[in-house]
Formats: sequence, C-alpha cells, structure tokens
Amino acid sequence: MTEQNTRLGIMLMVATTFIFAMQDGLSRHLAGEYNVLMVIMVRYWFFAAFVITIAARKAGGLRAAARTDQPRVQGFRALLLVTEICVMVLAFTLLGLVESHAVFACYPLLIAALSGPVLGEHVGWRRWAAIAVGFVGVIIILEPGFGVFQIEAVVPLLAALMFALYGLLTRYVARQDSAATSFFWTGTVGAVGVTAVGIWFWEPMSAPDWAWMSLLCVTGALGHFTLIKCYEVAEASAVQPFAYLQLVFVTVLGVTVFGEAIRLNVALGTGIVVAAGLFTLWRQRQVG
Repeated sequence: MTEQNTRLGIMLMVATTFIFAMQDGLSRHLAGEYNVLMVIMVRYWFFAAFVITIAARKAGGLRAAARTDQPRVQGFRALLLVTEICVMVLAFTLLGLVESHAVFACYPLLIAALSGPVLGEHVGWRRWAAIAVGFVGVIIILEPGFGVFQIEAVVPLLAALMFALYGLLTRYVARQDSAATSFFWTGTVGAVGVTAVGIWFWEPMSAPDWAWMSLLCVTGALGHFTLIKCYEVAEASAVQPFAYLQLVFVTVLGVTVFGEAIRLNVALGTGIVVAAGLFTLWRQRQVG
C-alpha cells in the first residue's frame, strides 16, 4: 500500500462523508413532507438499478454477482440495512440531523462490543474501557437525568444498533462472498423489501420535490461508488477514522439550512463518543 494510495483513499472517504451528509439533508427535507417509507422506496429503486448495472458489467454478469452459499444471511443483511435507513430518516424528522447523528456516532463502539459474541473476535480490556467511556458520552447526549427524557432519542440509538449488526454481518459474509456479491444483495433485496411495504404509502409529489428526490437518488449512488473506490485504493483501517467527518458536515448542514441548535451536552457527549470510537479503531489496528 503506497502513501499515494492512502492519501487518495482519505480524499475519497472525505468526499463520501460529504455526499452522505448531503443525502441526509435531502432525506430530512423529503421525509418531512412525505411518508418515510415512500422516500426510501424511490431512493432504493435507483440504488437497485445502479447495483444491477455495475454487476452486469463485471465478469460473469448478474449470475456471478448473485451467487452465494449464504442467501439467508445476505437477505437478512439487506433487509436490516433498509430498515435501519428508514429508522434513521425517521429520527431526522423527530430530532433533527445534529442530535440524530450525535447519538448514531456510537455505532463503531457497538460494533466493537458485539464483535465478540457475533463473530467470536477477541476484545481486550482497553477496547472495553473505550466502549464504556463512549457510552458515558451517549448518556451525556441523551441527558436522562435532566428534565424529561426524550423518548425520540431511542430512535437513532436503535438505528445505530441495527447498523452495527449490519456491519458485523457484512464482515461475516465477507468470509465467503466478495464485496460485489454483498453489494448486489444489499441493493436488490433491499429494494424488493422496502417496495413491498412502501408502495402502500404512495403520495403525489410536487415537481420541485421530484427534483430533490432525483438529487437524493444520485447522491445515494455516487456515495456508494466513492466508498467502493475508497476501499479499493486504501486499507479500511487507514481511512475509517475520517468517516467521522460526516458528523461535522451534517452538523454544519443542520445549523445553517435547518436552523438547528447545538446544545452543550450534545457537543460534549459527541466529543467523548468520537474520541472513544477513534481509540477503538486505533486499538483494532494495533492488535489486528
């Protein structure tokens, strides 16, 4: 791995986090006007078309991309991700971008905590200590001891748990399947699953919002494309810490576009969660 490739990988990860932040902003706007399931369904139609197009152009075509000995796990993974996206977009409408992402930032800690029981990986005391510190940060964000605890705050926490499990299952299927196969199942099965539910919540959409929806679909495909390229040119451990920049971009977007405020406890708690997450990533690299 050359330094040049790592630098390119970091640039691609930064671009990816920016694109996904814009996607979250578009999702928040559209889900505020229309049913969440309908918004995600249309987005997934475009995503599935993108996935199928990429698979068809590779050696072996669609048949090679779809081939797997673990169809149940792959199918569950795909449905878990699309459900997580729906839950997270719902959180945007309930709490806003800033606070939703502040809570969601704990997902790398959940991955570290669950990697033992789910994948049989060893998690040392240092990482367990970092996980504990990180969850202190989550409690500070949620501030359950001050005033009335917002039950809505459980929504992005549930999304983080689902995304962590999705990440672990992705690592599990990677032992046998290629990234291309997992990507194919993610897009196609996810689209079928969300359509089966979302089609019942169809609403007429205004022309300007169709333009925003088109942009949402493009950012979804573009973000996945840059992420794939990122992992092609650099090691995941080298670029993963930069994924936290999405939190920065989303915060700027939430404050400037949606008029959200950054409460002190959210800023403090998020800082603790991110620091703990970065430590677990560093520690995983040291022992890995």
